[in-house]
Amino acid sequence: MRRVSSPVFLPSCAAALLLGACAVGPDFLPPRAPSVLSYDSTPMPDTTADGAQKILSGEDIPAEWWALFRSESLNRLVTQAIKDNPDLASAEAALRVAEDNLSAESAAFFPTASGSFSSSRQRISGASDAGMVPSYDYSLHAASVGVSYNLDVWGGTRRAVEELQAEADAARFQKEAATLALTSNVVTLAVTEASLREQIKAAREIIAAQEKVLDIYNVRFASGAVSKSAVVAQQAALASARAGLPPLQHQLVVTRHALSALVGQMPSSAPEAEFKLADMSLPQQIPLSLPSKLVEQRPDIRMAEENLHAASAAIGVAEAARLPDISLSADIGSMANAFSKLFAPGGGFWALGGSASETLFDAGALAEKEQSARDAFDAAAAQYRETVLTAFQNVADALHALQSDAESLNAKRDAEKAASDALALTQTQLDAGAVGIAELLVAKQSAEQAKAALAQAQALRYADTAALFAALGGGWWNRGVPHVDSIIKSQY
Repeated sequence: MRRVSSPVFLPSCAAALLLGACAVGPDFLPPRAPSVLSYDSTPMPDTTADGAQKILSGEDIPAEWWALFRSESLNRLVTQAIKDNPDLASAEAALRVAEDNLSAESAAFFPTASGSFSSSRQRISGASDAGMVPSYDYSLHAASVGVSYNLDVWGGTRRAVEELQAEADAARFQKEAATLALTSNVVTLAVTEASLREQIKAAREIIAAQEKVLDIYNVRFASGAVSKSAVVAQQAALASARAGLPPLQHQLVVTRHALSALVGQMPSSAPEAEFKLADMSLPQQIPLSLPSKLVEQRPDIRMAEENLHAASAAIGVAEAARLPDISLSADIGSMANAFSKLFAPGGGFWALGGSASETLFDAGALAEKEQSARDAFDAAAAQYRETVLTAFQNVADALHALQSDAESLNAKRDAEKAASDALALTQTQLDAGAVGIAELLVAKQSAEQAKAALAQAQALRYADTAALFAALGGGWWNRGVPHVDSIIKSQY
């Protein structure tokens, strides 16, 4: 008995043959990494100006880089933000959408099969045959299976799947970029809060000192020891000190509200932890990726690359749309007057067919769509270059910021020490009766102002350190690689 090939087998064989064929449109090649050996034209030193931070060129970044600040409260807040932040949840949902679209389009590589069943009861009128045949009733039952397959001769389907795969990869890197932005924002806001608390504390101390000085001036004015102008000047100084406190308190409240939003909470549900600079440690060793690695590590660069890949594949889709569309179809089934005889011998039928179609005239619409795809590729290429330039600029700026922060912190630390020494000397002079309490309060005010400035400089250095980790990509590629975290963390 001769074996008859199944209708499903034919398009499946065709698919296997065509998948190995070339597809129209350009084959995407990832852009080369910039051939630069450093992030700046001026070689950066291995350590910061004060020697407090060492730059480890070529070292890798741990995935949980924020743990290098050694703050359990910060670690908990970052973990909560990653879990509950709505923007990150949206990015994760967008990734699932892209993956679903990819899966749906990938089904085009396989034949489409459909089944149908119909059953009817009809009466034929004898008048239709000039009365020669009497009217009669009959039933008709039919069952069939149809298979169709679009031959991807030109690779349009393959390019469409390639485009959606690139879009899914772009969505994955968009999620990583959202995670990096989220974690760096949490760290920066926590540092800002700590700085503001130090500034508010200093401002209150300054106000208290100014109030005491004013009280002393009022007593001296009553006794004729000082003039009215000295009292008025002190009143103005006190008013100025008091005016500086509300903006700091407002900034603290706004910062707390921002932290609440990042962890997916209402402003009324402020984070439990209150951050202080004393509870954080400055990372003393900074892993610095090589410039050649940055394009592989920055999620925004990888996303721009995948967008470029998708634009390249879209050119192939547009080219394929201008070529003939070829498809195969097959149907097999059975028909009978009685349901019990539906699958009996003699009632079967089958059909095989093929079709080809091509647009003969469309006033240039398809050609313009192809040109549009090529223009979109040029736009994506320019966007990729812009993203790379911005990334390298971010790293260079952050490295210089650390150097500048070190120099500024040195100066602020010296100023704070000088103010503290002056306060101690004034206290000694007061004990010896050489100066009055007013002079001591003025020295205390200067010391508090120096402390506030020092706190701002320290916070800026913490924030710029976090900015460098973010500029380098944040270490997402080491997630789930425990030995990298352990090696880096052992250095702190």
